[in-house]
Amino acid sequence: QVQLVESGGGLVQAGGSLRLSCAASGTTSSMNSMGWYRQAPGKQREFVATITSGSVTAYADSVKDRFTISSTNYRVNLQMNNLKPEDTAVYYCSAQRWIGAPIYWGQGTQVTVSS
Repeated sequence: QVQLVESGGGLVQAGGSLRLSCAASGTTSSMNSMGWYRQAPGKQREFVATITSGSVTAYADSVKDRFTISSTNYRVNLQMNNLKPEDTAVYYCSAQRWIGAPIYWGQGTQVTVSS
């Protein structure tokens, strides 16, 4: 089993920045990728960013050039700059051993951006 614990959410004004962090513990060997998803009220959970064990990154178009994902020793960070009200959501850390494998999820952390 893998446990994911997020931290760093909060309330920020539009244009501000926040940094989310997620620490993985448990059976973390062979973990191919870690990333972030988010879910706004009344909407489905959506992809935000991911990073592989080889440091290959991918971003949703809506956050490209504003968010930066990084990872070190089974900890994944999401630096969020120039935040917008539409970024308001619960952000979930994810981890996956290989493409198509079950995704492990964290408990989520709230990010609220005021206009």
